[in-house]
Amino acid sequence: MTIEDIQAICHQLPGVTEDIKLGEHLCFNVGGKTFLFTGPDSVPATASVKVTDEDFEETLQKECFSPQAYIGRNKWVHIADISCLSIPDWEFYIKQSYRLIAEKLPAKVRKEVGV
Repeated sequence: MTIEDIQAICHQLPGVTEDIKLGEHLCFNVGGKTFLFTGPDSVPATASVKVTDEDFEETLQKECFSPQAYIGRNKWVHIADISCLSIPDWEFYIKQSYRLIAEKLPAKVRKEVGV
């Protein structure tokens, strides 16, 4: 799994944009809100996604997952090595995080970005 594979999955979703935040994190956004943070320059490359409240504790039991610093309380998880997950797993976590963030956008913004 590479950052380019993650980018390809993200760009299949409506209204996705990319930017760099905090000087080093390649972030994927919908409606101006980030749903995926990556650390492409980390060795190994890392990422963070939002998970459901119900799945948070169970997800943390999986290999490579830990609470994301500062925002773990909001059910964000850190993936210590992006290669720990298969492409189907990445598709699941990216789409779930996207949906959780998109659901919180104002109706007008959701309509503008095609969500």
